Amino acid sequence: MAAQANAVKVKKHYSAKFIIWTVCKYLSLIFVSFCAVIPLVSCVITAFKTDAEYKSTNVMTMPKSWFNLGNFLKAFQKADMGLAFMNSAIILVVVLIGSIIIGTQLAYVLDRFKFPGNGLIRNLFTFAALLPAIAMQVAVYEIMVNLNFVNTLYGYIIMMMGTDVISIYIFIQYFENLPVSLDESAIIDGASYFTIYSKILLPLLKPAIVTAIILKGANTYNEYYCAQLYLQDKARLRTVATSLYTFTGPLGNQYNMICAGVIISLLPALILFIVCQKQIYSGIAAGAVKG
Repeated sequence: MAAQANAVKVKKHYSAKFIIWTVCKYLSLIFVSFCAVIPLVSCVITAFKTDAEYKSTNVMTMPKSWFNLGNFLKAFQKADMGLAFMNSAIILVVVLIGSIIIGTQLAYVLDRFKFPGNGLIRNLFTFAALLPAIAMQVAVYEIMVNLNFVNTLYGYIIMMMGTDVISIYIFIQYFENLPVSLDESAIIDGASYFTIYSKILLPLLKPAIVTAIILKGANTYNEYYCAQLYLQDKARLRTVATSLYTFTGPLGNQYNMICAGVIISLLPALILFIVCQKQIYSGIAAGAVKG
């Protein structure tokens, strides 16, 4: 009887701990979710407010009309977001294609070929990833000026393709999980190194490529600092990120217009995610369990 009583006490003790832990876990998840959603909710609410409503109410006060699309039309036209979307799309596509080609080829060479300086190059990439980007902007700006890349779309694209250390390491780690016997069999059959890379290994890198595209794509699409610094002719070289700053100025900021522009800029990424979410999830999951 005493043993049964002790077992019941222990069970109740662990049951109480489990309940407390579960409550704390879900409360923390609710709190974090609340903190993440509130800025987006306030942005949506503000986007539908007129200038008078925005000036006379707080950010969480509901607009009088949810059919006020004037802010969206005005934001799209005044910020010239059509041109901004076109420039951002060109930059995004070229940067992603170039980064994937350069990153996979570099990872292939560093993983498959052992040569003097291989370890040094890897360590230099690690060192470069640890350096804050803002600390290197003086040197980068000097290089961009000397190469006449400032205020040109191609110069900005080349610079963005050259700042992708994380993706290179993703590709290197994935190459390490691909057996060298694939290369050896192809060499015996007479395949060149480029054929091995392009026909055999590159198709197997699909999960890593999907992960790199998500990381690089989000960073490139949302990038503001370098776009503002190097694309100085805003009349023809504006991007989605820089176009939103049309409504800022020394006399005040039109946050209802800015919020409308933010929602417009989110729509392409949201639509792309909804359409391709199956491929995105499968690619990330496959890359996570590889090896």
